[in-house]
Amino acid sequence: MAIRTASWAFLGLFFVAAASAAERPTGPPTTAESLPVATGARLGGDESQTRLIMDFTRKIDLRVFTLADPYRVVVDIPEVAFQLPAKTGESGRGLIKAFRFGLVMQGGSRIVFDLTKPARVEKAFVVDAADGAPARLVLDLVATDRQSFLRRSAAEAAAARAGLPRANGGPAKGGDPRPLVVLDPGHGGIDTGTKGPHGEEEKDIVLDFAQRLRERLEKAGQYRVLMTRTDDTFVPLADRVRIARDAGAALFVSIHADSLPRGEGDARGASIYTLSETATDSEAARLAEKENRADVIAGVDLKSEPDDVAGILIDLAERETKSYSVQFAHKLAGEMKTATQLHKTPLKSAGFRVLRAPDVPSVLVELGYVSNRDDLQSLLSDGWRNHTADAMARAIDSYLASHTVDARAGAN
Repeated sequence: MAIRTASWAFLGLFFVAAASAAERPTGPPTTAESLPVATGARLGGDESQTRLIMDFTRKIDLRVFTLADPYRVVVDIPEVAFQLPAKTGESGRGLIKAFRFGLVMQGGSRIVFDLTKPARVEKAFVVDAADGAPARLVLDLVATDRQSFLRRSAAEAAAARAGLPRANGGPAKGGDPRPLVVLDPGHGGIDTGTKGPHGEEEKDIVLDFAQRLRERLEKAGQYRVLMTRTDDTFVPLADRVRIARDAGAALFVSIHADSLPRGEGDARGASIYTLSETATDSEAARLAEKENRADVIAGVDLKSEPDDVAGILIDLAERETKSYSVQFAHKLAGEMKTATQLHKTPLKSAGFRVLRAPDVPSVLVELGYVSNRDDLQSLLSDGWRNHTADAMARAIDSYLASHTVDARAGAN
């Protein structure tokens, strides 16, 4: 069945770009006879809370995300046969203005709900058929404000692009209580970052390093680890912050490499930055400005965002969080000096956007300068990357171990 709107082409393109993490069925091609069948749908509720129930001949999986301007909720499901009454979805109720449905790709169907105003997905699940009743898809929506809707929608899109768990997925699977570390390899996609003399690209160097660091942390088994990107994908600066906040990160580590323009000296060594509205020196100010322009390079100028979106990028002003960031920066410098050369002033502060999570201790690490021959040789060395990743893993372990002890002591 074709989707019931001429505007579906745009949503199809969005799905390819932002929802590539959705599962696709494998195995032999399905036939009409083997497909689950949608047999009925009904709406209930009002403009504060609305529920949709859709009946199926058997239980199915689902994936839910939201889109803004206009406000929509999208439900992706395996391919089904829609045998619903005529005009189903043409009118709505409460928070749902109307909805449409159909095949979006081989093996996959989609239901798109047009909303009357911003709403969040309170629940989305499917129950098995039982006692003569069909399997049922249940979608509960609750009214919300524009800012909350946009924040959640952006986090969902970023998580899908990066292959991360969904922002509204709640606690870790199985209620995993281990602290969560978010590693943020800088740049990606069209934004290559700085380049070395022979075309070496920052985005590739830092992604490989972050993957090595993740392996060490996961092997130890004491922490959960997420990465803001796991491949050559562009992730906007604001989305990197949202991923960490929405996932409830205990620590956020952004990984970069620096470069000085020809004729501006030959600095070398690693540096560790925490957030400050006034940079500690002119070099820090230059670097922060360069990194913050990454979104402009990729065609997303944050200065043009509406106030209600920009407002979530609030200053890292909470004294406790800022103090924790500085504590971790000191531990990191202490461990990294055993593995690599540090900059002459390794601890700095600057106005990096990716350090603006108000409730997640955050640092930005410049591994070295690709403009310096010795640093570049190290950055490209497997041995150096492994040794330095080991040092950073030790710093993370030391910080989180002491922080966990402090938190438990404070709770007693």
